[in-house]
This record gives sequence, structure tokens and C-alpha cells, in this order.
Amino acid sequence: MIAVKKIVLSLCLILLGASVLSGCTKDEFLDQYNNIVQSAGSIALTGNSSLQGTKEKGIDDYTGSYTANYEDFSDTEYLFGGTSIKREAGKDLAIDCALEVTEGTAKVFWISGADEAVTLFETTGTYSDTITLPEGGNYIGIECENFTGNIELNIE
Repeated sequence: MIAVKKIVLSLCLILLGASVLSGCTKDEFLDQYNNIVQSAGSIALTGNSSLQGTKEKGIDDYTGSYTANYEDFSDTEYLFGGTSIKREAGKDLAIDCALEVTEGTAKVFWISGADEAVTLFETTGTYSDTITLPEGGNYIGIECENFTGNIELNIE
């Protein structure tokens, strides 16, 4: 995450210099800054080719669906989220999840900023809730340890 912060800082300095030279308004500058921060936040998500399942993106990186069947899998997948300062679609996310744990452990989590990850769900069954995102980095993922089972996750 430190590398992402350095990239964002570098991009912001470049953007600031360009905006001063081009005469951008404050709102235009903030919109550009938000776009750069969002782009940098996407880097932290697990790439589609590295995912164990199939992900379909929704209206942005915070929403979509993910379906996977795991076989003795031990790793963490960052599925949805980003570092938006002002998310166009608002701060609320509706999460629906079905998880089947056959062996090992699996935790669906939400991590916000530098806070500790919050476990949303970790047992066989279903989970449904709406969370309100604070500004900054927010990610939803799954942490697995020798996990065999499956997940269906939908976020709107």
C-alpha cells in the first residue's frame, strides 16, 4: 500500500503543476484529483487473471458480482473497492453473500483506511447488509485458509 501512496502523491504533484499552468478551477482540480485517486485504488484489487472465480464488474470498482469454487485455497483476494474521495454512486453499498464452508476457513471482510479489517461473514449460510463507506480506501474481499467451498457475492 505504501507504493500506491507514492504513486498517488507523484500523480497529484504532476496534476497540481498542470492545473496551475492550465488555469483549472478548484472544482476541476478536485475532480481530476479524485479520478487519479480512484485509478490508484484499483491497483490494490486482485486482478481477474489471479482470482479463483469469476468477477463481473458493476457500475464501478465497488460493485459487481463474484462467484468462486475453492479447493484447499490459502490466500486473500481483494474483490471490490477503491480509494474514492467522492464516489459518484454514493456511500452506501448493499452486500448479499452466500458462503459454503466445507473445509478450512473463509472470512468475507471489509477494510477501510488504516483500520483493522472487519469480518462481515465467515460461516456457511447467507449474509445481507448495507454498509456506509467513509471517504478514502475501502475494500471488500475474502481471506481463506485451507478453504474448500464456494462463495456467491453481490454488491450494489
